[in-house]
Amino acid sequence: MNYKEFGSKGSKTIIFLHGGGLSWWNYREEAEMLKNEYHIIVPILDGHAGSDRHFSTIESNAQDIALFINENLGGSVFMLCGLSLGGQILLEMLSQQGDICDHAIIESAPAIPSRLTNALIRPVFGCSYPLIKQKWFAKMQFSQLKIKSELFDDYYRDTCAVQKKDMLAFLKANTSYRLKDSIKNCAAKVNVFYGEKESPKIKKSAKLICDAIPLSTLTELPGMHHGDFSINHSLAYVRTIKAVSQKI
Repeated sequence: MNYKEFGSKGSKTIIFLHGGGLSWWNYREEAEMLKNEYHIIVPILDGHAGSDRHFSTIESNAQDIALFINENLGGSVFMLCGLSLGGQILLEMLSQQGDICDHAIIESAPAIPSRLTNALIRPVFGCSYPLIKQKWFAKMQFSQLKIKSELFDDYYRDTCAVQKKDMLAFLKANTSYRLKDSIKNCAAKVNVFYGEKESPKIKKSAKLICDAIPLSTLTELPGMHHGDFSINHSLAYVRTIKAVSQKI
């Protein structure tokens, strides 16, 4: 797995796990704002633009990042943050090693499998995949994702770089992930966020996650869509990190 790194290694470490189909630029603004105070690491998840291997499973991504933490960061970090697919990998890390971080921020992570969506991914995406390199189609998808316009070039470049088998693999993993029972052993203080304008399944997942983790809080973000918080409101996201950091 490849990693982007910011700040001093002598500072407290925050690891950001980007959303599916995106890349490290999901958290670029947060990293720039925090690098003078924290050691920032942004793994490029398997199968995404800039990665060094194909996507296999959420569990294997979680194991690889946990191994990196154990080998290079003393076995635990100050904070883990993740969006959607990245949030699922974060949940899996907390399930595998409950003391891997002191704090966590989970944004819009699905934790309830969607059988119908999962079944439709291969036939529907198989037909539309040839279109992803067409800029008009990319702009249409980008608009539906509600991502701010200045990130389109990053989105288009990196979407074009993702291979079909990888996109199918992480989309199917994202729609089939189920929260593990071992998450109840998580010792981290976890903040769970979801947008007011997200799907009912994401909202139910957020409540399920919060109910399962002993030291957790649940927050609805007024007026926000999926991924809105970390992608489009980086200053508010950084303020949340700093507020969470003070609650030790």
